[in-house]
Amino acid sequence: MSTVWDLETDFLVVGSGAAGLSAAITAAHNGLDVIVVESMDVWGGTTAISGGGLWLPNNPLMEKAGVQDSIDQALDYLDDTIGDVGAWTSRERKLAFLNAVPHYVNLLADEGVKWARSKDYPDYYPDLPGGRIGRALEVKPFNVRKLGKWRKTLKTSIPAPVMTDDVWLLSRAWSTPDGFVRGARFVFRTIGGLLTFQIKYGMGGALAGSLMHIVLKQGTDVWLNAPLKDLVVEDGKVVGAVVERDGKTVRIKTRRGVMLAAGGFAQNKAWRKKYHGVEGWSSAPIGQLGQGIEIGEKAGGALGMMDDAWWGATTAHPDGSQQHGFILNERSDPWSIVVDQKGERYLNESESYIDFGHHMFERDKTTPAIPSWMVLDHRHTTHFLNSTLMVPGAKKKLMDQGEVVVADTLEELSDKMGTDRTTFLETVARFNGFAVDGVDRDFQRGRTAYDRYYGNPLVTPNPNLGTIEKGPFTAMRVYPGDLGTKGGLVTDEHARVLRDDGSVIEGLYSAGNNSASVMGHTYPGPGSTIGPAGVFGYLGALHASQQAQNPGREENE
Repeated sequence: MSTVWDLETDFLVVGSGAAGLSAAITAAHNGLDVIVVESMDVWGGTTAISGGGLWLPNNPLMEKAGVQDSIDQALDYLDDTIGDVGAWTSRERKLAFLNAVPHYVNLLADEGVKWARSKDYPDYYPDLPGGRIGRALEVKPFNVRKLGKWRKTLKTSIPAPVMTDDVWLLSRAWSTPDGFVRGARFVFRTIGGLLTFQIKYGMGGALAGSLMHIVLKQGTDVWLNAPLKDLVVEDGKVVGAVVERDGKTVRIKTRRGVMLAAGGFAQNKAWRKKYHGVEGWSSAPIGQLGQGIEIGEKAGGALGMMDDAWWGATTAHPDGSQQHGFILNERSDPWSIVVDQKGERYLNESESYIDFGHHMFERDKTTPAIPSWMVLDHRHTTHFLNSTLMVPGAKKKLMDQGEVVVADTLEELSDKMGTDRTTFLETVARFNGFAVDGVDRDFQRGRTAYDRYYGNPLVTPNPNLGTIEKGPFTAMRVYPGDLGTKGGLVTDEHARVLRDDGSVIEGLYSAGNNSASVMGHTYPGPGSTIGPAGVFGYLGALHASQQAQNPGREENE
């Protein structure tokens, strides 16, 4: 019995983050009719609430700035950091990503995206062969007034013109000269936008806003509150989809394919327990429930790397929200350490956030470390921004919940944390010796350019180390949370979904956290989530646009 269709389109995109919007833009740019469906009543996905960076080696802005890079160097770096952990990290996939970077960047620039380089941001393992500083791109602050009515449904966490390279300096805006200068620039940038009647968003809001602005200009239909319910498969090929819109079932025939870019399963507690062993302390949007992965698997798609996530240190939300707060500079700035529940250090606090998460899980196998404690000297709380404690009333709420403790002495702090007092005091004494000498002999904190990115250059001899000796002291519980999950549908170099036997499911594509990441179990550089998400969204749509029309549609339409 043949399917009765309610409407037809060339290309259906499921999801409105960077992967989905990049796919929609590419498909429309190549002459396809496109529909974007989003399950939530807001759009932008994880992208909109992220830092908005895209790790894109050998990109055109690097070339323009005279910064040396190459595909070969980037590939060496990827091989060294990622290795090959499955079909999703194949050499073909890595090369497809790297080769597409200039084309992807230039296409979006031609369509109106205003790119900027995060020129100071290092790769996360800059000391390895092929490592570089300044491979990440972001979008310049975007005037969301251009979105018209769509501005009201844009999901973003920072409605201000902040850029990636602002963050590390703004975090110390009142403690270093360069931080003060960057803070002043940010203030003038904000005032300038207001005086010209613009509402400018930076970071994830700028990226999502810029992409959606292009999608709307291209005339693409975007449906909110329209979850994907199923795929229609005929003779092993995806030929359409079933979407619920305004409570009604809509059957959409797709002449060129379906792109699943609906995100991961970070907020699906049952899946988190099944695949990760924990329910999760995620910073990802509430809507990240894995629907796109589940529907893709039902259609025959293979799954890969479901046991991993884009881990990092998180803190509880003051209002008890399911979403945790993600912390960066707080754990890397001097005058701070992280200890397990016994009171011992066990990692480099300044390391890449995914390594931080992996190390927490590994430590917890032998010594309780979930949650751990981040201990702050009084100078840390007065010199640096703390994303968790800076919100008015947050500190008191977290103290009431036992997530934050404060004490005048280290002995009292240890008792409030519940650590072994002798162990904790010995840990602090040993660390203080490292801070004076400038060398962390246990975990090498402050050794690499990445560590030092969030350090304080006025603290010597090591910008990441500072003694823990001046009270009152603060300790915060930290958890192995995440920015999203890493596992999903296995795809090839064209973003086509593969079966367990490696064969291609025709008409089905996937990108972003809906798919198993080409970055494997690691995080090579800033924007390693969104960079590949956008590029493989582009590659999937490009492949779909180059396919022959399905029977019944004229080639020259």
